[in-house]
Formats: sequence, C-alpha cells, structure tokens
Amino acid sequence: MVWNGGQNVSGPQMVGRHAEREAIGRLLDAVRDGLSGVLVLTGEPGIGKTRLLEYAATRASELRVVRLTAVEPETGLGFGALYRLLRPFLNRTDRLPGPQRAALDAALGLVPGPPADRYLVGLATLTLLSEAAAEQPLLILLDDGQWLDRESAEALAFAARRLHADSLGLIIAVRDGLGDDGLFDALSVHSVTGLPEPEAKVLISFGTRRVDTAVADRIVAGTGGNPLALLELADALTAEQLSGIAPLPDPLPVSRLLESHFQHLVQALPPETGTLLLLLAAAPSDDTGLMWRAAGRLGLSARSVQPAVAAGILDRDTPTAFRHPLIRSTVYAAAEPGERRRAHAALAAACDPVRDADRRAWHRAEAAEGVDDDVADDLAAASERARSRGGYSQQARFLSRAADFTGDPDKRAERLLDAAQAHLVSGDAAAARIALDLAGAGIRGPVMRTRELRMRATAQMFQIAVADVPAMLMDAVTRLGPRDPRLTWELLREALHAALVADGCPQGTSLTEVAVAVVAARHAPDTAAYGRDVLMEGLARRVAEGYEHGASVLRTALDRLRDGAEIGDANSPFAVMLSMACDDLWDVRAERELTDRLAAADRDAGALYALSMTLLVAARCDLWDGRFTEAEVRYAEFDDIAADTGFRGGGDINRLHLFALAGRESELRVAVRQTAEMKSMGHGLLQLLAQHALSLFELGQGRYRQALRHARAVFEGDPPACGNLVLPLLIEAGVRTGDRAVTLAALSRLEERAPLAGTPWALGALALGRALAADGDDAEKFYEESVERLGQAPLALEQARARLLFGEWLRRRKRRSDARKQLRAAYESFDAFGAVPYAERARIELLATGETARRRTEETRFDLTPRERQVASMAAAGLTNGEIATRLFVTASTVEFHLNKVFRKLGITSRKQIPRAIVEPGPVTGD
Repeated sequence: MVWNGGQNVSGPQMVGRHAEREAIGRLLDAVRDGLSGVLVLTGEPGIGKTRLLEYAATRASELRVVRLTAVEPETGLGFGALYRLLRPFLNRTDRLPGPQRAALDAALGLVPGPPADRYLVGLATLTLLSEAAAEQPLLILLDDGQWLDRESAEALAFAARRLHADSLGLIIAVRDGLGDDGLFDALSVHSVTGLPEPEAKVLISFGTRRVDTAVADRIVAGTGGNPLALLELADALTAEQLSGIAPLPDPLPVSRLLESHFQHLVQALPPETGTLLLLLAAAPSDDTGLMWRAAGRLGLSARSVQPAVAAGILDRDTPTAFRHPLIRSTVYAAAEPGERRRAHAALAAACDPVRDADRRAWHRAEAAEGVDDDVADDLAAASERARSRGGYSQQARFLSRAADFTGDPDKRAERLLDAAQAHLVSGDAAAARIALDLAGAGIRGPVMRTRELRMRATAQMFQIAVADVPAMLMDAVTRLGPRDPRLTWELLREALHAALVADGCPQGTSLTEVAVAVVAARHAPDTAAYGRDVLMEGLARRVAEGYEHGASVLRTALDRLRDGAEIGDANSPFAVMLSMACDDLWDVRAERELTDRLAAADRDAGALYALSMTLLVAARCDLWDGRFTEAEVRYAEFDDIAADTGFRGGGDINRLHLFALAGRESELRVAVRQTAEMKSMGHGLLQLLAQHALSLFELGQGRYRQALRHARAVFEGDPPACGNLVLPLLIEAGVRTGDRAVTLAALSRLEERAPLAGTPWALGALALGRALAADGDDAEKFYEESVERLGQAPLALEQARARLLFGEWLRRRKRRSDARKQLRAAYESFDAFGAVPYAERARIELLATGETARRRTEETRFDLTPRERQVASMAAAGLTNGEIATRLFVTASTVEFHLNKVFRKLGITSRKQIPRAIVEPGPVTGD
C-alpha cells in the first residue's frame, strides 16, 4: 500500500515508548531543518513497530508522507516494491542524469534497455527522492521491510546510507528473525522491546474487559510486554481466566497464541470472507483492482469484506487493509495448500498476460503442483525479463522455481546453474552455492562441470577465501580440455589472479604451476581485451620464466593500455593486476594515469566493487607522492563502498602503509595481526605487503635489525606487488646492520632489474641502492642522481627519503653545511606529508648539524573530513555540484552541504579560492 499524507491512528492511545518517540522526533526535526535521517525499527511481531510508524505519520503533518507495506508473496518480484514506492515520483525521471535515468527505466521495465546496474538504480532512487524532497520535505515509512524483494532492498539501503542533507526521512520497520541479508545493518537501528511492567498494565487497562491484578501481572510477564499480545490476549482469554478462576496457559507462547487467536477469528468468518482474506494476503496491497478481479473469478462479492471488518481483522477506514501485518501473515500461512493454490490460480488468471507477465508467472507457479513444463517455461521467460532489467536476484528466484517444475534432468540442472550465476551477479554467494548443490547429480559433461567449478571459485572469492580457488579453476581447465580456447584463457587468467593474491598459500597447486599454464595457453590476441591479456601474460612470464622475460611483455601491455581506449572490465577488479605490473616496473606514472581512467570508467558504470579496488591502488600512489590526506580520502571512500557492497575486505587492513609511514604504530600492529589471521584463507600476498609496511615503519624508527627481518621476508617471496619496491629498503637495512651478504644480494637484483624497467623510479632506486652500498666518495654522485631521478616522477616521499639518506651520509662525512641542505628539505617534506617517524629521524639529524628544526603548525585544510576534502578537490577541479554528486554517489544537496562546511573551515567565500586553500604539500627542494 502506498499513500500520501497523514493518517488517523486508531485504537488505544500510545503508552510509553519515550525513547522511540524521541528518536522519531529527532529525525523529523532534522528533516525540517533540511537534513536527513534514517531509522530502522526491529522487533518481534506485535511489539509496536507499525504503531510507531503511525505515530511518525501523525507528527509529520507538514511533511509529505509516503508509506509502503511490503508483502510476503511479492518477495520474488525484483524491483516490485521499489516501483510501488517511486510511482508517485516517476514523472520526474527526466531530471535524472542520463545513466541514472537509463538504469531506473530499465530496472522498473519502463523502457527496453540493457540490464541496469544495481548501484546506479540505488543512486537514481536517491536522486529522485531528493529532488522530490527539495520541493516539500519528505518522510518515507516502510513497514514489514523483511518482505522486500532483494533488488528493492538494495536500492533503498544504498540510498539510505547516502542521505545527508536532503530534507528526507526514512523509517523502516523490520521483523526480527526474518532477514534483510544485513542490508540495513549499517543504518541507525533501534530494537523495539516490550513495554515495562507499569506501562504494560496501563495498556491492559484500556481494554473493555476487567482483568484481575494478579492475572495482569502474569500476562505482562508471560508476554514480555508485547503490546499486541497484551491487547489480543485480554480479548482472547476466557472470563474465568481473566478473573483468575481458571489457569492461564503455562508458559504463554506469545507468537503461537497470537497466531492461534487470529486463526480462530478467521475460521469463525463465512467461507467466502475467508477466501477473500486469502486473496488479500496473496495480492499486492496497493493493487486492489487485481484482487477484485480475482475475487470475481471466484464468485466473491464486495459484501464479503464486511464480516472481516466487523471482526476487527480488516481496517474500518480502509476495508481492504489488514488491521495488523501479522494478521496478513497468519491468514496466508494458515491456509490449506489447496486453498492457496486456488487463490493464486485466480490471481494468475486476473493478471494481464502482457503488462503483468512476471506476476502472472509467479502466481501460476504458486498454483501449480509437481512437474509442469509449461509453468517452468513461463518462469524461465520471466527470468529473462528480470535479467534484462538488471534484477538478478529476481532472475535467480524465477530460475530456481522453474527448475522445481522442470521434468528433464539436464534442463533442470542448466536452470539451476543459471540461477547460481544470477545469484553471484547479485552478490549472494551463499545462495549461489545452494543452487549449485541442488544441481548436484544433474550436472553432466565437461562444459557444465566447468561452469560449476568456475562459479564455486567465484563464490569463494566473494567470501575473500582464496586458498582453494586456483586449484578449482585449474581443475575446470582440465575438465574443459581443448573445447573452448577463449574460455580456457579466461579461466587461467582468473586462476592467475587468485594465485598471485594467494602467493605462497594456494592449496592443491602453486603460483608457478598456474603461471606456466598461462604462458603455455596464450592465444591469439583479442582486440577488445588485448592490453589486459598481454598484462596477464607478462605477470605469468615474470613468475614462470623470470623478471627479464616478464618485464618486456609488461611494458608492451602498459603501453597498449595507455595508448588505447579500452582499460578494464567493470565486472573485474583489474586495478589489482594493473598495480602489480606497474609496481614491478616501478612505473608510477602509468599507474596513476591508468587508475584515474579506471576510476572514471568504474564510476560511470556504477561498478562499485571494481571502483573500490581502484581506490586502494590510487591511495598507494598518493602515499608514494606524500599525499597522505588524499590517500585517506580514498580509503574512506573504499570503506563506504565496502559497506554498500557487503565486501568483507574493508577496514584498517588496507591502511598498512599509511599507518607505517605516519608512525601510527598501535594501529599498524593491529592491522598486521589481522593480516596474519587471513593467512589461513589464502592471503599470502597480504602477509608480504604487511612485511613491506613494517620495513618502512622500522626504518623510520631507526630500528634496522627489525627492518632487515621484515624486508628479507619480502625479498625471498619476491611478489610482483612489492618485491622490487623492497630492494632499496633491504639495502639500507643491510648496510646499517653490517649484513654485507644481504646488501649485495639485494643490490645485485636491483642492478639486474632496474635497467630493464628503465623508469625514473627504477633508476632512482638503483642509484640510491648503489649510493648506500658504495665505499668512500663514490656514493655522492649516486645520491645526487637518485634525488634528481626520483624528482622526475610523482614520488615526493621517495625523493624525500633519498634526501634524508644523502643528508645522513654528508653529516657522517663532516660536511655539515651540505648535509643541512638535504636534511632540511627532507624534514620539511616529511613534516608536511605527515610522515612522523621520518620527520623525527630527519629532525634529529638536523640537530646534529647544529640547526634547530621547527615543526610546522597544522593548517586548517587538515580540519576537513575525508568527504569534505574529496568534495573540495573536485570543486577545485571545476566540477559542478551535480557532477560531483554523480561521481561520489550522493545528492547535489549533500555536496552543497559539504561545500558550505569547507568554505567555513577554510575561511573562503568562493569556489575559485578552493585550489589555493587546499593545495597538497609537495616536496621541498634542496635548492
């Protein structure tokens, strides 16, 4: 049911609920003040959630109120609830940005189009509701949220998490024990519990029947203060029980007693009224026309509702609405299977076969028994329509139901495999595994078995469990044989990705074995994916044949990617592999350029998971350039996206290098322990990245033996992600600890690889390594070369480290004046970046030269939150509020809110002043 405006609250006045009413009041005040608020009310049936929604409606008389009640029979109809909610606002879709409008139109079936991206649908929902709220503050009340179809729930949860300054409030009531898949967990959740004893007794006193005091005490204790139970039991119990003459049931099974009470009320009604109630329970609550057409087919008249209204089952003001959501559930659950099938058959017959084809297919399925290929085909056709709208959860449900009615075992297995694939696309790995298990023995032949293994591997990756994935995909390659070379290559590419992430931890195979297979299987280039394919080949050759064989192929891949239009697949986190290739070639320019392009493509496509991986790569680039604030902005956005997508890999574990460079030791140690806990899941590479971060941290602290231990672990593992980056660190630790063997081994590898890479970073690192290992005055020219070359790329942090080491060397050579020049530049750079341990190390060295280092005062730009910093940066680049909103998946009013705070904090009055006010500190020259 969707309605606008307030509603008179029927029944006894509200008792208690002070905390809930205060929370609702705060939310409404925020909406009136131009802000937003979200509240999720959870609790058992009858606890008062619906009553609180009614209270909110009465308190929001000057707001536009829109209310939606989700219904259980509609949970399989993707985007169905969203369509019902947005229907009053669909005349505004022409105001949406193009991609959002296309996604929403496709999702709701308004126009034909490619499958809608679910996050773009969520953003379109947010924008549409925000536009409406700009004209009149808006309050949305959603009851029985546990019955939302998954697509609608995802869109609403996405929008709710991004409400900020939109004059829009959202209150959702969800029944305990019936999941929303955790989609609302990140919102403000309030658990509604039973009334305290005094308030519960007051509520009982409002009833028309006298209740003995001791019996009232027993009812209150037995019901836990559940308001509906208190009122209904006071009506349902006999006079003898209420007066204390006859005993009460012991214990009081509240839910069962309530359901039994409602069942008795329904059973006492005329048969035609009971049938009409069942139709109401099975039909969408806002489509009374469908219900009455079905009623006509069963020979029921409008007069059939009157006994239900008189019995208090249906609402007196709205005779086709149940008085309480629990009554609807009870009516549907208590009906005999044959009665339910008869009701669904009538509803199917009443549905328009063109306009309501999906609902018709679903009702036909609910009306059918046993194998029925006609119904199965109808459901399969509905699944294709769902897929075309981007309703992948709905597609999976239709396909799973189609399999139930399919007689042919092979066709049934195919439909279950298709259902599993749809579940994976929707992000529900657990449901995908269930569908794969159901397919079971029906999976025959190598092609079907390959599909199954690939999907099981993908489901594992969804759960960030990598250990078994490479072996599963290699098994799929073996089963497929030579039948499909392109599919074989895709499987091997995925296996290599997983094996590189697992590094030394895969089960049942090894990184080298996978890499050898990739090299052997390289096929004729695919024009559309040439750069990506060559990059994967380069990584494979690097592992299987050695650095000299992989480097040239990786260079070809990066050149192709930089020169070409294609960059990556929005459905795959290509940035992870790209980062490995760029870091292995010390090519930060290519990494920055390509990640910027990837991020733009991911944002345009609404590919949030791929974007999140790209943000992590871009953040590391920021760190190497000393842009710690920018890196934190990206990490914060990553965490927001992880919450939206349900990705389990968010949090501080991704900030290892930021913590190390900023000297945040306690946070670093906690994050390192978290990486260790993930080793059993196959995250070997993460362990080495943690060791690399610890190397940086310990060098900043001057603890060289600890740094040597951590850096040596990375050196021995030699992963593409940081195997080369650790070489100058290991040389420094080796020199400081007097371990010449380690120093020479690291320098030898650096001298072999850096010329092959040939980038400023590679050659600067080589010069630095040679300087550290040199004897006598030969070191000076290498230090100078290192500082110069590292200054040719966005590597302000690395250049500052080279200056620090150069200054330390000069001071030891008693050249204090020259040392001050390098150390001062290093100190001021580190201090500006926020690289606390390195700044302190440089400060101490400066003191030894006789110069006092003065710490800079913190600038106002550091008062900006990560989101404010992000908005300010985009505004400084010339983007409009609308363009910023689209990129950040928020509303234009939220962008304006953040910009106003930026102006106040920075003391500026114009967008033109932003660039100068937020300029990121760069390296300090030693000139």
